[in-house]
Amino acid sequence: MDLATVAGLALAWGALFLSLSLEGGSLKDLFNAPAFVLVVFGTIGATTVGSSVRTIASIPSILKNVFISSSLNQSEVIDLMVGFAKIARREGVLALDEAARKINNKFLQKGVELVVDGTPSVMVREIMETEIVAMQDRHKMGETVFTTLGGFSPTLGIIGTVMGLISMLAKLNEPGKMGHAIAAAFVATLYGVAFANLIYLPIASKLKSKTADEVLTYEMIIEGVMSIQAGDNPRIVETRMMAYLSPTLRAKREKVKVEHIREKMAA
Repeated sequence: MDLATVAGLALAWGALFLSLSLEGGSLKDLFNAPAFVLVVFGTIGATTVGSSVRTIASIPSILKNVFISSSLNQSEVIDLMVGFAKIARREGVLALDEAARKINNKFLQKGVELVVDGTPSVMVREIMETEIVAMQDRHKMGETVFTTLGGFSPTLGIIGTVMGLISMLAKLNEPGKMGHAIAAAFVATLYGVAFANLIYLPIASKLKSKTADEVLTYEMIIEGVMSIQAGDNPRIVETRMMAYLSPTLRAKREKVKVEHIREKMAA
């Protein structure tokens, strides 16, 4: 579970409802079924026009990527590749095939399989880099869908408000109902803006951030695979992969290693 996504959405919507409560409003004031139908389904319909039904149908799987953390973080990738380098040194590269199958990461498995199969290093890098480009294209599609949803949603909200105001103007002979009608009309704008800024656009931003993080992790895997294929020792493999870490993560990893050495010496 990606806690940042869950906590961020909970905080944003919590702030909205708390603000409503502090102003003396209630959830009942914000409920407007016609506005909800127009904004939600109208936005999806407008987005479908610019993409495809298949793309819209993939939204559940896109959301899954937003709420689930990556199976491997960058520090774990370094540990794995250093472990693979030790196996390759001790038992040969053929022994990596079985070890890689235990890892739940198709990209890493493919890289190791190519090395085990004796694929030339230039071709290994080319195949793995092509995989990264294809992954970026898939993720870009999801990002575009949610960016588009975020663009159309406020507009559909305004349309809902205008429709509500037109209905209100048709009831000018009933002044007592005008206040309620005006409030109901502006709920549509609230829906449009809230869904865009508290759901669609944050998810698009999250997808972009996850893609960048995944690309960096995959580039580290390529570097590790190439280093193992070149016959580098585990220390060289680790050193080459550490270059991809931020100074903070690098210092944290060094600190853990020093503490581990002290524990071993004290034992």
